[in-house]
Amino acid sequence: MLTKIREKAQGAFAWGILIIICVPFALWGIQNYLGAGKEPPVASVGDREFYQQDVNRAYEQYSQNLQGMNIDEQMLKAQALEKLIKDEVLLQYVHAEGLVTTDNKAREFIKSLEYFQVDGKFDEKQYKALLNSQRMTSAEFVSRIKNALMMEQFQRSIIDSSFATQYDVESFFKIQNQQRDVDYVIVPAQQPAEQPSEEEVAAYYQQHQDLYKVPEQVSVEYVELSLDDIAKTIEVTDEKLKAFYEEQRDQYTTPERRKISHILFAINDKTDEKTALEKALQAKKELADKDFSTLAAEVSDDKLTAKTGGDLGLFTAGTMEKEFEEAASSLQLGEVSEPVKSPYGYHLIKVTELVPGEVKSFEAVKAELTKSYQKAQAENAFYESGETLSEMSYENPDNLQTVADALGLTIKKSTLFTRDNGEGIAGDPKIRSAAFSEDVQQGNNSTPVELGDDRLVVLRMLEHKVAATRDLSEVKQDVIAALLRDKAKQQATEKAQQVKSRLQAGESIDAVAAENKLEVKKMTGITRGDRELPWQLNQAIFKAAHPVGGKPTIFTTALPSDDQVVASLSKVKEGVMTEDDKKQLELATKNIARAFGQNEFSALLNSLQAEADISVKPQIQAQN
Repeated sequence: MLTKIREKAQGAFAWGILIIICVPFALWGIQNYLGAGKEPPVASVGDREFYQQDVNRAYEQYSQNLQGMNIDEQMLKAQALEKLIKDEVLLQYVHAEGLVTTDNKAREFIKSLEYFQVDGKFDEKQYKALLNSQRMTSAEFVSRIKNALMMEQFQRSIIDSSFATQYDVESFFKIQNQQRDVDYVIVPAQQPAEQPSEEEVAAYYQQHQDLYKVPEQVSVEYVELSLDDIAKTIEVTDEKLKAFYEEQRDQYTTPERRKISHILFAINDKTDEKTALEKALQAKKELADKDFSTLAAEVSDDKLTAKTGGDLGLFTAGTMEKEFEEAASSLQLGEVSEPVKSPYGYHLIKVTELVPGEVKSFEAVKAELTKSYQKAQAENAFYESGETLSEMSYENPDNLQTVADALGLTIKKSTLFTRDNGEGIAGDPKIRSAAFSEDVQQGNNSTPVELGDDRLVVLRMLEHKVAATRDLSEVKQDVIAALLRDKAKQQATEKAQQVKSRLQAGESIDAVAAENKLEVKKMTGITRGDRELPWQLNQAIFKAAHPVGGKPTIFTTALPSDDQVVASLSKVKEGVMTEDDKKQLELATKNIARAFGQNEFSALLNSLQAEADISVKPQIQAQN
């Protein structure tokens, strides 16, 4: 396991591993607990079946997290299906093992989910509306959340029980903080002067036609249900707004700001109540000639606040004794109270700062109030219309006009877009994923696509252009450039192998470099986080085997420019824990232990999956 950590531990990324592992685990399977399949299943685990829309939903989550990265869509969909299968294998296992969790725990978890919150608080109306949109009862949803919590409980039982010894931690830092000495030369990929022949160009084009394809494209027509659009249709009258204003008055109220100071005359073993009161009354008289803060510093038994003139800061109702609060609340700015008794003794209280509370007038907030009122009133209509949108678009899968007429929506059209890129509404990966889904490709309406909490879109295919290969005449210059680059890379690789062979035979890197007109670069004390070197070279250096018997380790690696590096690793110095590492020792121990635990959990899950009854449709397997 430490070796696996080492292989990924490059510079700052090493601490990234240690920190990321300590982040709470994602809840297993939660993304699969809304929605259900309507088409034939694409896979099954025991009696549990998965549908294409389950895979699409998981794929959407993957693609959102990987935006901007050039990753094959089919590979991601295969990974999404694999995740669904692993989740189900785990769920069936925890049920078989008899793990349980309570309804109350599930409900508390549900209340913490942002999906069901408004202004940071659980909202029953939001909760029911979202469940209704999925045609799911609260009992069913609670049951599914309990499943997810049991899966997480089992995962934690393995990961949290793992541990790392002092030897493990020291071994990690010995590997992580290694230093290495290396000499290397760069063999440049020089483009040949001779242009490729027509035959070579034609042959390359035939062998690499996938590189010159125009990707599959679609355009869609769609209807969009928007909370903001519905809000604009809500009728507003002053009478309704004023009633709403009264309900929301707290939002437009600035509370009074009152800052106070005090002088305390304590009642204790040395001072009885009568004596403390006499001291307070005497001090009140002295205030006629003496500043309050000065007197507080001299005589207050509250020694902590006495240093700052008795300052107690901003007064907050509910934090003091009743008598103290009543006195503090009734004073005017600069006024000093009569002695006020509390369990601590007698206080003289003074208001040092007073900013009266303010309630913004109806007229001052009318514009803001109007928008809030319209949005609040529109929410029910939005969720009800969302249900209508979902039902009617499903019941009338061959057109959008029916649902558009029913809800008063306009059918809009997009321009052509691909699976990876689009403009306008197709700029959202959720829209692209829906447009290229099997259901839409077959001519049906999509299921409603949620764009945030306040927009729903249903789309259908408008135009579909299959991927096509561009003619050689269009891409000839691109083919020539690719050919020249390949030849340059091949020549550099062959020369690098020649240099490597000579170094392995014992020749000096300086002599071989001079003969081939290459520059030798000598680096000592290289660390994993060294940014002076290209990361590809740094990674190759730390993957190279240790020198044996006084002989350097010779290896090659390629750079993104197609240049080739031939390197001679001469020395490896074992790492030690730095002072900064020692400061993070507790965190490192904890998270290396979790890394071990995660590895154990993954191994167990793989074993369970190997034993499970799993079936995947052939066309899905072909995409893996």
